[in-house]
Amino acid sequence: MDPLRIIFMGTPEFAVPSLQILIDNGYKVVAVITAVDKPKGRGRKLMPSPVKEVALKNHIPVLQPKNLKDPQFVEELRSYKANLQVVVAFRMLPQVVWDMPEIGTFNLHASLLPHYRGAAPIHWAIINGAKETGVTTFFLKQEIDTGNIALQEKVPIYDDDTTGSLYERLKQKGAQLVHKTVQLVEKGDYQLTPQDLTSDLPKAPKIFREHCEIDWRKSAEEIRNLVRGLNPQPGAWTTVKGTVYKILAVDVLEKDLPETPDIPDNPDTPGISGSSGSSSSSDQPGTFYTDARTYLHFHTGKGQVAVKILQAPGKRPMDIEDYLRGNEL
Repeated sequence: MDPLRIIFMGTPEFAVPSLQILIDNGYKVVAVITAVDKPKGRGRKLMPSPVKEVALKNHIPVLQPKNLKDPQFVEELRSYKANLQVVVAFRMLPQVVWDMPEIGTFNLHASLLPHYRGAAPIHWAIINGAKETGVTTFFLKQEIDTGNIALQEKVPIYDDDTTGSLYERLKQKGAQLVHKTVQLVEKGDYQLTPQDLTSDLPKAPKIFREHCEIDWRKSAEEIRNLVRGLNPQPGAWTTVKGTVYKILAVDVLEKDLPETPDIPDNPDTPGISGSSGSSSSSDQPGTFYTDARTYLHFHTGKGQVAVKILQAPGKRPMDIEDYLRGNEL
């Protein structure tokens, strides 16, 4: 087999270890494809993607096409004569691109395919309360996330994991799997395993705002999983007295809440109660109970939760005690 000439495609921080491990192990990365620079910060200065920064540091040519079907881009891509393409956290590729190299194009996906096909596999695994996930490399074909599998490795989901913490572990494990996959391709002795496309397995669609609203009718454990799965971004949210708050961490309470008292005349008096929904019954899902100083508890469809980290509009995330010390709900 001819020496590998690799084109790497990726944009966010998740893809950086995968590119770096190929560079560190001496593979010929002939070009990097990444997103166009985007304005960031108060000055809205154009900033390169994390992957672009690594490429430039290592003197690798960078292409940033707006349209992956643009004939000029396709011809430029072809000029690098790559025989393998590696994709990590990039957008969907047209067939003219993924079918170009002789060996093919493989993708790193942050789940154990065929489980959690789609754009947000880390989020949905935690939201659904899964105890295990992993990383998969597979060769692209027409239907998204359905190609034949090269390698997989399992990763446990711990009880205190958030999407943020699991993301960090999966990006490192994923980089190692990308390296192993390239090694197998280089040796030419690998076998691919078709995915089972017949089973009704959990999916991982893109996260939209409506996915993030807390449904207090669900159980305390389901709500805790939703909050973990949306932390740090985009954040689970609820409305309290007309204000939208992000809830970034909760604990499930082992004991039931005390009976919620009537709302006192003096708002500074401990024992303030209220509701995030339309019902005013003290034990209805969405009803909250707070001493206005140290805690904020919510009734759910089954059990109760204690809010640990909250973010008010226009403010940074805060521990609940710090927030209540200087703010009223």
